[in-house]
Amino acid sequence: MDINLALTFLEIIRTGSFIQAAERLHITQTTVTARIQHLEELLNCRLFIRNRSGAKLTENGKRFVTHASQLVQIWEMARKDLPLPIGSIDLITIGGEISLWNPLLLNWLGAIRSHLPSLAIRAEVGETRTLHQKLEIGAMDAALVHQPDYWPGMQVEQLLEEKLVLVRSVRKSGPYIYVDWGDDFNQQHNTALAEYSHNQLSLNLGPLALHYLLENGGSGYFRTRVVQQYINEGILELVPQAPEFSYPIYLVYPRNKLSTLMTEVLTVLKTVAIEEANWSQR
Repeated sequence: MDINLALTFLEIIRTGSFIQAAERLHITQTTVTARIQHLEELLNCRLFIRNRSGAKLTENGKRFVTHASQLVQIWEMARKDLPLPIGSIDLITIGGEISLWNPLLLNWLGAIRSHLPSLAIRAEVGETRTLHQKLEIGAMDAALVHQPDYWPGMQVEQLLEEKLVLVRSVRKSGPYIYVDWGDDFNQQHNTALAEYSHNQLSLNLGPLALHYLLENGGSGYFRTRVVQQYINEGILELVPQAPEFSYPIYLVYPRNKLSTLMTEVLTVLKTVAIEEANWSQR
């Protein structure tokens, strides 16, 4: 299918009319109409109902929105991927949640470059939902997440066992800071620590919460690998007899992308993970 058909379809949705879509795309209204008619012929269904107020999606049109968006996204990814950088044997795209870029994703990148110097790499940091969407449509080869989604064809492997522990500032007293570590943590936290289920200060980004705690004092739950250095330096301390929560790290990738090259890339990651686990234990 001509990608311009999907682009035109989405532009009509954004602008609300064939006329405005034509203006935005710098083509004639006749061309817009011809493209939609061709698209409807290909799909064997009607996508829009046109009236004086503009263009309204049919039920089939509403169902096609997701597919059209994915088509355009995949096309844009293909444009970025091609051609391969000179001297590269292949290109892979890997990703990780914001809280996992340092040190795990960073060390993975360094290890891949060391073991496979002729491999081109694209690395992305993003929200869990965005990473899963890119994995599902084939725009990403593998990702590191804390809360994986499961669907047919997707491989999910636990990479590291991490904990969330309650720490407090040694230098400055302050309030309890609630950090949103996801649905599983929220449920377990509110059951175990009902008195802390409603707080004046709630943050949904771990690094931001940690920096706030270090600057202003207080207490909160954080990943063991992140706070250990501050505990060693005497800046933070563990709160005695506070419950700990499991927060494992998962590797997620489509099984149909498990080529010889990807197997080698994932083996590199698992070696990095073992080194990270050994460092944490020390």
